[in-house]
Amino acid sequence: MAQPTLTVWKFDNTDGAQDAVRTLEDLTKKNLLTVIDVATVSWEEGKKKPKTRQGTSTTGTGALGGSFWGLLFGLIFFVPLLGAAVGAATGALAGSLSDVGIDDSFIDRVRDQVTPGTSALFLMSSDAVLDRVKEEFAGHEPSELIFTNLTGDQEEALRNVFGDD
Repeated sequence: MAQPTLTVWKFDNTDGAQDAVRTLEDLTKKNLLTVIDVATVSWEEGKKKPKTRQGTSTTGTGALGGSFWGLLFGLIFFVPLLGAAVGAATGALAGSLSDVGIDDSFIDRVRDQVTPGTSALFLMSSDAVLDRVKEEFAGHEPSELIFTNLTGDQEEALRNVFGDD
């Protein structure tokens, strides 16, 4: 398997991320992409917080699991709502994410971009045939693509943080 990539696609509507999951399923069936794990966030206008949903992995044992997505989404969307006391308690775990390539600037950028009225697709993938993936996503027109490439060592460290070896 090629080097995994964590990709965040932001859409200018609340349904865009879930629609993109169907495209990912097609890409996987065509062997144009390997989905290691996927999750979506949908934030309706007028709501204080977004809805999150973990998808199903096509690699089974390669999935990062709910603890990874829960921590990441908590740091991005929920900790700012809960206040400094809870924020301080998550500091050690956030430091672990930083060690594997997900740093404060990544979290801040996603937090600033994914707002009420939008949705986002969080994808851990590998083996992408990039030109074909770009073609398949042409109709989705995400408004912002934010990504972090993770090395093999970083992915392994990430799995170790969450006990998913």
